Amino acid sequence: MTKTSGPYRIGVDVGGTNTDAAIIDISATDFESRGVCASSKTPTTTDVTSGIHTVIENVLSKTAIERRDVLSVAIGTTHFVNAVVEADARRLSKVAVVRLCGPFTKQIPPFSDFPPALKDIMAGPADHSDILGLEIDGREISPLNSTQVKETVKSIQDAGIKMVAVVGVFSPLDHKGLHEEACKHLMLEQDPSLSVVCSHTVGGVGLLERENATILNASILNLARRTVRAFCDAMVKLRLDCTLFLTQNDGTLTDASTAAELPIKTFASGPTNSMAGAAFLASLDRGANRATSETQVLVIDIGGTTSDVCALLPSGFPRQAPNFVEVGGVRTAFSMPEVLSVGLGGGSRVFYDPSSDRVHVGPDSVGHYLTSQALVFGGDVMTTTDIVVASGKADIGDVKRAQYISGNVVNKARAEIKKILERAVEDMKVSNLPVTLLLVGGGSIVQMDDLKGVAKCIIPPHHDSANAVGAAIAKVAGEVDRIEILADRDERIVLEEAKRQAIEAAVARGADRKDVKIVAIDKIPLQYVTNKATRLVIKVVGRLALPDPSASQNTETRTNEASTDSAIEEPETEAKKQFHQNSAPEKLQSLVKYSAFMDIDNYSPEVRNGVWYISPVDLEFIATGTGVLGTGGGGPSYLQYLQCLESLRQPNAKGKMRVVAPGRLKHSDVVVLGSWYGAPSVSGERMPAGREIMTAIDQAVKTSGYTHFEAVIADEIGGGNGMSTFPTSVHYDIPVVDGDLMGRAYPTMEHGTAYVYGEPITPCALADGKGNTSVVLKAESNRRIETMIRSQCVDLGLSIAVASTPLSGRAIKRYAIPNTVSQSWYIGRAVHRARRSKTNIIDAIEQFQPTPGRLLYSGKIIDVKRDVSRGYTMGHCIIAPLSNEEKDSNSLSPTNLGSDESRCLMIPFQNEFLYAAYADIANPDDTSRHEVICTVPDLISILGQDGEAIGSQELRYGLRVNVIGMAAHPLWTGDERGLKVGGPEGFGLDMQWKSLGPYQEPRSVVEEFNVAS
Repeated sequence: MTKTSGPYRIGVDVGGTNTDAAIIDISATDFESRGVCASSKTPTTTDVTSGIHTVIENVLSKTAIERRDVLSVAIGTTHFVNAVVEADARRLSKVAVVRLCGPFTKQIPPFSDFPPALKDIMAGPADHSDILGLEIDGREISPLNSTQVKETVKSIQDAGIKMVAVVGVFSPLDHKGLHEEACKHLMLEQDPSLSVVCSHTVGGVGLLERENATILNASILNLARRTVRAFCDAMVKLRLDCTLFLTQNDGTLTDASTAAELPIKTFASGPTNSMAGAAFLASLDRGANRATSETQVLVIDIGGTTSDVCALLPSGFPRQAPNFVEVGGVRTAFSMPEVLSVGLGGGSRVFYDPSSDRVHVGPDSVGHYLTSQALVFGGDVMTTTDIVVASGKADIGDVKRAQYISGNVVNKARAEIKKILERAVEDMKVSNLPVTLLLVGGGSIVQMDDLKGVAKCIIPPHHDSANAVGAAIAKVAGEVDRIEILADRDERIVLEEAKRQAIEAAVARGADRKDVKIVAIDKIPLQYVTNKATRLVIKVVGRLALPDPSASQNTETRTNEASTDSAIEEPETEAKKQFHQNSAPEKLQSLVKYSAFMDIDNYSPEVRNGVWYISPVDLEFIATGTGVLGTGGGGPSYLQYLQCLESLRQPNAKGKMRVVAPGRLKHSDVVVLGSWYGAPSVSGERMPAGREIMTAIDQAVKTSGYTHFEAVIADEIGGGNGMSTFPTSVHYDIPVVDGDLMGRAYPTMEHGTAYVYGEPITPCALADGKGNTSVVLKAESNRRIETMIRSQCVDLGLSIAVASTPLSGRAIKRYAIPNTVSQSWYIGRAVHRARRSKTNIIDAIEQFQPTPGRLLYSGKIIDVKRDVSRGYTMGHCIIAPLSNEEKDSNSLSPTNLGSDESRCLMIPFQNEFLYAAYADIANPDDTSRHEVICTVPDLISILGQDGEAIGSQELRYGLRVNVIGMAAHPLWTGDERGLKVGGPEGFGLDMQWKSLGPYQEPRSVVEEFNVAS
């Protein structure tokens, strides 16, 4: 090839099978070739670096490019994530964890939800430090305690550990990791040999998930440092005196020295490189083919075994996965693209069944054996590549061998391939707009026919090198994540200042100031506040700036002189070899998924003499069931589930976590109530200290004048509060009553059935993890109690515990909704059974869940609107019916309600779902055409395809969901007092209660499984 003008950038993508490289003339990117001068592919090598060396030599040899004209090399690698996924003890280190949390977070210690294999490898000493820690608004929880830091370092030294994860409450916000950095500085002063990773550099808000990611990062630090040194060594051997970058999960670059310290940010760089490369090759950055108000862009990267599908945002970057992602069975929170992988590739096997005249395509694949096993290459396996050749769509291998495939098989196989791709496209769409589809990857030839819903299909130039091109053209990012009080301030000025800071952050990392653009602005109002406290997240990106010829070269970030310690692989001792074999990937099941290791069908809970003794399996079932009964609110059950497990693991906990039927109570018994109160965005970060509920209960009991109590009952069974009684049960050694005061989740305390019918809430106590306690002795109304508690909640950091005055056994038996703990258990068991047997989850719930429930709708969310008003998350979602192509054998339709499937379903919410109404799919906001089919107080739950409940805060476009309804208890529906508070009127809705049908009391686990002795 003739040398072009230059300068040049080289991109490398290290995959599991092949290592790709591409070299780009960055002065020629406006041409049709997008400046791609050459590309190459070579098998990935065990040591990784020799493959990189080979493939870069290949692209250089294909051109007349001078090595001095190469400005940078950017590498994307899966080497680090593979060490975690494989639980490879040879490449992972033990990690000490230091939490800067004040008195909080202690109820869920580090490593709580790690799979056993990884926990055994990684878990070092963990310290819940009373030093430092911040509230969400930046106030200190506790001041710095240097003496405690020194004691912590001494304990880490005594354990012989060098890797440390420092995790501070709310450190990722606009505090710049203030306390984490201060702690790190003190630790290194005492022991410079420690490697300290601060969590604010790793992930966002969500303490447990960020901590997990920080632990993983610390554990692979030694591997990352050796690997990056080896990469630098390869650069020297290649005689490339230029900057070395690694690509990150979000499609941006990080310099080699930073990647060596934050390798976790490269975990998902492979798919991101491919998607970014596709966008570049299709000229999205020049305005062509890009997402607009009238179209959306999806990328499919078709390899030998799978096809990876991702939606591109208008910025050209992949849509990021919501919430959390699991890496090696560990729940983490860091930026990763949302990618759907389906079993279709160039090597997918094609099976023909003559008895049924049906053809199946994949998911089995011959993979990298394609060139020896496919028919056109002399093998005996029919693959999709053979179908492409037989269709006359490609001239590959021995074409004559494909001609023996019958036309019937070819046509049916093409139809199956078309169906798989159409389903993948539909599942990953971000709206109902027409799709522009970019096809890349070596297997993209398998797409032979027009796809429904795809307006334009583009195979860009150099499509088979998109992953390496994506690495070569990756940009630099800058981000601001902060809490701002917007009351009495000009929001535009605040926003502009935040944008400016994000731009400066990108420029400081090497971005060209003239090219920096804002790609995302998220404004997230905080719940339960009245001062318009809003979290601002702003991200900008820009291309790398050209180097200043007059500037001195930075040898650290350019050649990173070769180190003698550059070997990536370590010798494997016999002990490590044995451990590695015992830590195979299939054993990476989460420690908290107890049901995965047992026969669910034959499991029976332990119930003796009318007392149900709770096991970890029971807790897992109940957690799933309380999510369903949360009806969109109640907060997530996961953290509370972990807290319950920790309580159950206490040495003295045996037999204390137990449940009894309401009928077992005496009229004179005293029953306490305690629950969590506040914003989920806070409770997921400043996790409980563990004593808040008990402190509130003690104060409520004392203030109410009681001297004893015999049981505890949940305020609400829906969501996390449905499980908050179990740690209380262990602490006081008292049983949990099988029931609650709502039968679901509701947004306020006044929604308790006992309070609706005149039982008192006050004296009502509240407490936080620092021991701050307050009591509402009396208020003019239950509504006033709510506003008084809310103001205290804001002052104490937006997450507290609340306990109302205890109730008598007589009141509980009269006003509590019975058997709702059992109901949660039955729902959860049904969901887990259906998952295990791969049967329809809704059928399973309706069969085993005894309260009459019904499927209201099955479809896909096509619109979500939300706002925060009066401290509540308000809004609605719209669900449209699935097309025939989207349906599978498990898809349902709401025919039991006689619905017209040409209509959509609208569900408004105020934290919880308020009602469901059929609407005109062309104009769903036209309320005059709504047909209301269900309202509060009846229960409406939206479930994902796995049967887990989806909260109102988790709703988003494209989710395939099932909507179910359940009848409410007569305490809500049989009296005007119940309907006035818990029905449509209580939420300001101008409509009558719409009943789903008669209520039937849930079955009782105690009655069904009791064994008398």
